[in-house]
Amino acid sequence: MATIYKESLIDAPLTKAWAALSDFGAVHEKLVPGFVTDCRMDGAARVVTFFNGATARELLVGIDDTANRVAYSATGGRAAHHNASAQVFDAGENRTRFVWITDVLPNDVAGYIDAMMEQGLAVIKKTLERG
Repeated sequence: MATIYKESLIDAPLTKAWAALSDFGAVHEKLVPGFVTDCRMDGAARVVTFFNGATARELLVGIDDTANRVAYSATGGRAAHHNASAQVFDAGENRTRFVWITDVLPNDVAGYIDAMMEQGLAVIKKTLERG
């Protein structure tokens, strides 16, 4: 199993980052606009459409307001297993540390997932740093 770890310091307060991250059904509006072009809720899952036309069904595993953490699992697509979490931490002086971890099988899809996460994290940073 491949584990992909992404982290970024974001010039935005924790409250702003957590509000965007924890709104599971509004990821396309509040966290990664343009990277995710559409999102619709289907029970406890969201169905997202990415900028490249790919779609994914992401089942909400949990939202932890105390730890500022969201966990989800993607089903279907190229991965036989995909589990991810994103968590935000206060980094002082109106800064937030954003940590995103994904475990994926088979290993040969890790490169694709890594590249998508890298692009996604850049959009997250840009979106949250907007005044």
